Amino acid sequence: MGNVLSDDKKQQVLALGRLGWSLRRIETATGIRRETSSRYLREAGIAVRPARGWGHSKPAKEPIPESDAESGPAGSAALELAGPKPAKEATPDSTAGASRSPRASECEPHRAFIEDALVRGRNAKAIYQDLVVSHGFAARYASVLRFVKKLHGTRELEAHPVIETPPGEEAQVDYGEGPMVRDPATGKYKRTRLFVMTLGYSRKSVRLLSWRSSAQIWSELHERAFRRLGGAPRVTVLDNLKEGVLAPDIYDPAINPLSINPLYRDVLMHYGAVALPCRIRHPDRKGKVESGIGHTQRTALKGLRFESLEDAQGHLDHWAARWADTRIHGTTKRQVAAMFAEEKPHLLALPVEPFRYYRYGKRTVHLDGHVEVDGAYYSAPPGTIGHVLAVQWDDRRVRMLNATGELLREHVPQARGKHRTHEADKPKRTPASTEQLLARARGAGKSVGAVADEVHRRDGELGVRRIVALVGLVKKHGPFAVNDACAFALEVGNATYRFVRQYLEKQRGPQLALKQIDPLIRDLTHYRDLIAQRTQETA
Repeated sequence: MGNVLSDDKKQQVLALGRLGWSLRRIETATGIRRETSSRYLREAGIAVRPARGWGHSKPAKEPIPESDAESGPAGSAALELAGPKPAKEATPDSTAGASRSPRASECEPHRAFIEDALVRGRNAKAIYQDLVVSHGFAARYASVLRFVKKLHGTRELEAHPVIETPPGEEAQVDYGEGPMVRDPATGKYKRTRLFVMTLGYSRKSVRLLSWRSSAQIWSELHERAFRRLGGAPRVTVLDNLKEGVLAPDIYDPAINPLSINPLYRDVLMHYGAVALPCRIRHPDRKGKVESGIGHTQRTALKGLRFESLEDAQGHLDHWAARWADTRIHGTTKRQVAAMFAEEKPHLLALPVEPFRYYRYGKRTVHLDGHVEVDGAYYSAPPGTIGHVLAVQWDDRRVRMLNATGELLREHVPQARGKHRTHEADKPKRTPASTEQLLARARGAGKSVGAVADEVHRRDGELGVRRIVALVGLVKKHGPFAVNDACAFALEVGNATYRFVRQYLEKQRGPQLALKQIDPLIRDLTHYRDLIAQRTQETA
């Protein structure tokens, strides 16, 4: 008795049989023996695909004589009794003639060019594009692909997951190695950086070249890409490079906004976008831009050098418009330019003004309640002495922020050496840290303490830095020398740190040098005789 299948298995076999699968393929996919599948298919009236039967040349039809064709039912009955004649064996010549022309390949006249391109690493698509542009090649890409396979061999494709996104929702960005371009500063060829932004829905890519990278350059490349696209996506997926991510997380990428580079975060916020870093060692999350970088490197740039960055960028732009945007994408099976036309209306509108770039860093609030930025000093809110604040500055403003990104103070930039103190930041009484500093100055000497008190009375909290420097002179020159210098400064009526420092530098005595021979230094023979004498007495 044959095997009896469950209803689910039976319906699965019937469905695969209706799709035209062979018995061997059904057995591989379901694990059901071919004999069992064949029985169920025949009972259901589904034609069973014979092994090595479908997909090959069909048997030739027997020609019907005119007399038989006109004989009516009798002729038809005779044909049915005779049965079909066996198919004529196909000869190599007839097979070649049926599948393709026996003439030489259209690529044969360009063999030397193709072989040279393969040596430089160009792929079949790039070679076909070069032949069309430079040699007026009129045949199809399939001809080049067949010719390259004969010369170069074939390669198995690697499967990757596909992430589908709605139009205008996501873009993926990354760096790759750009072409070799002659550096105008050195005259030598230098490797450039290739920036690629790929939209998740249409696979439209913007490719930009740069000599180097920084947080500002990374952000400027995003702005240029947004302007070329005519809008901005809502989410930007990026890798964990320093220009975009300060603190990568293997499990929870960039949920904390402080982990994103502040300049990059503000640029995206200006355009209405947010950054979404990938998990560490998880490149498939941005596989579209990875594929776009590889496609650009293999097809547009492989084996090429350029004399200027403008020439390289122009070549990339022409290649993108001529080939990359007009191609049929392998995943979507649609033209990239057509899909981008659908996606562009869904992108966010660009702001009226571009982003104003700034520099940023971290500064510690000094004892006088100020932070230093480019040689100038700006007051911080009370109670922040010794704290580390995030500072952003440009030619228009200096901004201080706390650990959560909240704005604390905003100042107008000052010249080097100048101070800017907010009225609310002026202390109502002397801070305890300043009192402790003045006590240290008094402990170094009476005159030192008097000069410190005079500096604090005259300059207030702005003089705290000068008092710290005055106390530092005590460590360098000693308390006696500094106390004498401060006494002289009080005597002449110039009780300032600068006067005391210059006085000590001028009054510094000559440096003492060690001597090998001096009347005070005994000769080594005296020590030798003394040791010998003491040794004899002990014996």
